Amino acid sequence: MRTPQVVVVMGVAGTGKTTIGPLLAARLGVPYAEGDDFHPQANIDKMSAGIPLEDTDRWPWLDAIGHWAHERAGLGGVVSSSALKRSYRDRLRAAAPGVVFVHLTGDRELIEGRMKQRQGHFMPTALLDSQFATLQPLEPDEAGVAVDVDGSPQEITERSVRALDALPVASE
Repeated sequence: MRTPQVVVVMGVAGTGKTTIGPLLAARLGVPYAEGDDFHPQANIDKMSAGIPLEDTDRWPWLDAIGHWAHERAGLGGVVSSSALKRSYRDRLRAAAPGVVFVHLTGDRELIEGRMKQRQGHFMPTALLDSQFATLQPLEPDEAGVAVDVDGSPQEITERSVRALDALPVASE
């Protein structure tokens, strides 16, 4: 098993980024960073109130994640980030060339059901529609894999590892 420089676990709210990210990091033997921890308080307050973030809200957050990923270049790491738009992923790649994305995917019903079971998270299910509306799946020229979130966290993690292992090795 090879470890990509840095893996960004992405997807809409409720796909399990915070669950799968640490499991994937442990499986790869690298540190994990929770993307939500990079949000300024103003972003958390906005989302808690059911107000979707705008791009201007996201840029500093993405820059902080990109900085962490850049610092981990050559060492490896896993970080969670919704990274819903291509422009967000481009910004992360600009900060940390070589990042690889694991896009956690699933149908809306499954994800909403999981969101309703969460305790103590600031993202309300009311924002799920805006997340799906914003989502731009990985494009063929983006280094990454899509992994279905149906199943146990261990199954999803193993699917992620297998999919990452199947990626071609990027040339520097």
